[in-house]
Amino acid sequence: MRHMFAMAAVALFLAAALQPAEAPTKAQPKAAPRWKDAELRKAIEDRLARSAIAADHFKVEVTGGVARITGKTDVMQHKGVATRLARSMGAKEVRNEVEVSEAARQKAAAQLAKGRKTAGK
Repeated sequence: MRHMFAMAAVALFLAAALQPAEAPTKAQPKAAPRWKDAELRKAIEDRLARSAIAADHFKVEVTGGVARITGKTDVMQHKGVATRLARSMGAKEVRNEVEVSEAARQKAAAQLAKGRKTAGK
């Protein structure tokens, strides 16, 4: 009797082991909250106001979940930060029309050239 029980256990084990493995399921990305355009605009404006780039006073418009950001900045990185903040609030697309000052462009170019020179040593 013990022998039959052991054989049945082995048979079940082998049957389970020989079954094709199920494909792992991909984790679904966390869905961004669905906002009405006015709510999304307000959420983006509030987030920008609480950020380190608040002094730039960027303007935000939202139509069909697409955010349009306008304004001017003297810091090159602020343009990218504005885009990331708008996306993080749920904008399905961001049209970043922020103008970066010529002084900021020149400063960024000088830092890049300095970095390349340092890396070449």
